[in-house]
Amino acid sequence: MSRDKARALLHFADEAAAAGRLAVAAGLPALAVERHRFPDAELKLTLPPGEGGLPETLVVYRSLDRPNDKLVELLLLARHARRQGVARLILVAPYLAYMRQDIAFHPGEIVSQGIVGGFLAELFDAVITVDPHLHRIERLDQAIPLTHAIALSGAPRLAELIAEKRPGALLLGPDEEARQWVAQAAAVTGGDFGVCRKERRGDRDVTIHLPELPVAGREVVLMDDVASSGHTVGRAADALLAAGAASVDVALTHALFAGDALAVIRAAGVGEVWSTDCIAHESNAIAMAPALAEALAGLW
Repeated sequence: MSRDKARALLHFADEAAAAGRLAVAAGLPALAVERHRFPDAELKLTLPPGEGGLPETLVVYRSLDRPNDKLVELLLLARHARRQGVARLILVAPYLAYMRQDIAFHPGEIVSQGIVGGFLAELFDAVITVDPHLHRIERLDQAIPLTHAIALSGAPRLAELIAEKRPGALLLGPDEEARQWVAQAAAVTGGDFGVCRKERRGDRDVTIHLPELPVAGREVVLMDDVASSGHTVGRAADALLAAGAASVDVALTHALFAGDALAVIRAAGVGEVWSTDCIAHESNAIAMAPALAEALAGLW
């Protein structure tokens, strides 16, 4: 690759579609990383050949679902890029892992948020993500100590889709933490919104209490930043349909959907499931490339 091409976007094959959309939106050439796993589980990464080496600014697109291998990938890529003379490294991680563990609830627990955030800050000059799962801090730069630690939201884009598909729907968050996303979405749709109260006894053992809002006969859209096991969304859908909701659909930024999560949600009577393409999944209905490209443009 010619050195006169000052910027490029680097991605992996499993995220080629979303990364390609961002490359087009941002006007960047896209370079694919070749990834090989040895029998002992070690990784070998190979960058595409090109004359003149790597560009001065390299954007790395890697969403951090299934994070443990991917964090090692970022370590290898970033250290190699610096050795090859890359002056500026920008990470676009639409899903950011290890952000929920921000406090030790029991003696000896390792608080991963600051450790992983510090790790990323050591490797990159800027990090762009979407709807990071932050509990007790207000800004991403409190977890990732960089001047340019940028958190976007998928809620406005999802709200536009909801307004088209379910005009007048009641927007509900399955728990109090989802308030920020349903409030943002309701500002776009102009509809009613509220949040449920959740009692959690384990990763897959939750009870949902509906808010004091009329739901009988109404179309309801459950909104959240992420669904992992699917049990919180599933129990909320159960409660809503038992209360007489006409339909329940789900809109998510991150379709993490571990194991049988999507089946759990479907079994609860949920109709449509819409997600952004922050994590590649069959439910993807919204591309975040325009918003990500705009954030990148602010860094040039």
